[in-house]
Amino acid sequence: MVLNYIWIAFFVIAFIVALTRLIFLGDTEVFPAIINSTFETSKTAFDISLGLTGVLSLWLGIMKIGEKGGIVDWFARILSPIFCRLFPDIPKGHPVTGSIFMNLAANMLGLDNAATPLGLKAMEGLQQLNKEKDTASNPMIMFLVLNTSGLTLIPISIMVYRVQMGAAQPTDIFVPILLATFFSTLTGIIAVSLYQRINLLNRTILLFLGGISLFMGGIIYLFSRLTQHAIEVYSTTTANAFLFCIIIGFILAGMRKKVNVYDAFVEGAKEGFTTAVRIIPYLVAILVAIGVFRASGAMDYLISGIEDLVELCGINSDFVAGLPTALMKPLSGSGARGMMVDAMNTYGADSFTGRLACIFQGSTDTTFYILAVYFGSVGVVKTRHAVPCGLLADLAGILSAIFICYLFFN
Repeated sequence: MVLNYIWIAFFVIAFIVALTRLIFLGDTEVFPAIINSTFETSKTAFDISLGLTGVLSLWLGIMKIGEKGGIVDWFARILSPIFCRLFPDIPKGHPVTGSIFMNLAANMLGLDNAATPLGLKAMEGLQQLNKEKDTASNPMIMFLVLNTSGLTLIPISIMVYRVQMGAAQPTDIFVPILLATFFSTLTGIIAVSLYQRINLLNRTILLFLGGISLFMGGIIYLFSRLTQHAIEVYSTTTANAFLFCIIIGFILAGMRKKVNVYDAFVEGAKEGFTTAVRIIPYLVAILVAIGVFRASGAMDYLISGIEDLVELCGINSDFVAGLPTALMKPLSGSGARGMMVDAMNTYGADSFTGRLACIFQGSTDTTFYILAVYFGSVGVVKTRHAVPCGLLADLAGILSAIFICYLFFN
């Protein structure tokens, strides 16, 4: 419903701005430019979706090998002590824990829509444990905020979009997204824990969160002392080596379990193909709307107004052009994806704005969409503190993304 209003608003505002420019400025080129943008952006959307098909098929195939090879179960056992404390109301060893982990794993791999079916399955399991069926339970809210904070280890989809848009080093946003999404997730966990009176000061959680925090802090310290060229080299090398190790590790795990890795891969790849085809109409719809909005001049007026306000406050305004992605992300994943692609298409994939839009896209997830879909799927209407905690995580992700992008790419 929210996306419906946003989509209509893009066209209505574009028409009003274009008509104003025609009447008061005599700009006879504005309406032809709008129509031309609809053809160009619809073609761009299809080309991007076509390129995404192969990569989604690849990574869902690899995920299926990992699932059958026991990697997922192994991670579930490793994370069990943490899950037991973050989800104290879930009985130890309950099957829903595996569903939660599978969903979070898909999010960590940056597989976007592929995580949704897994999330719905996890929500159904949590609803079975829920005593008040119309009210969100504590585990539901923690699960939702972990989703909305967008914890991403491997932003596959974003890197594919960067390839499609001609980035020289598509993986150079790997480490920045990892850092930004960590701060978003950490903020979300702390916020929910305060609401639910979950004790984060026990040894297990302190060691886990403290260790990760020290690791992330070390990365920031290391990269802050490197030159721009060295940052790009280390970030790209780390991303590529990590991705290849994931692929090899999953295949070896499948072989160890005597899994037919080829058949398992094909089974998962079919799901990836279906997912990629399913997003084509959504991407076309939102990119055409954004293209019309931009061609009318409305986007330029919006960015210019925010930029003037930021400069009045004495703040560097380089980040403003990337803000549309950040503002759209809590409302719509496809909308934010369209804004990200539009930013790379307009400013360049390797520009500061293009990279910042990618980091915004990877730093958080679609708060309102996830709340609507996940809660709606099980009939929950009373969301309690899910929205404020989710939005707080979004804010932390946006602020950290801006800081980290200046650190890496300014």
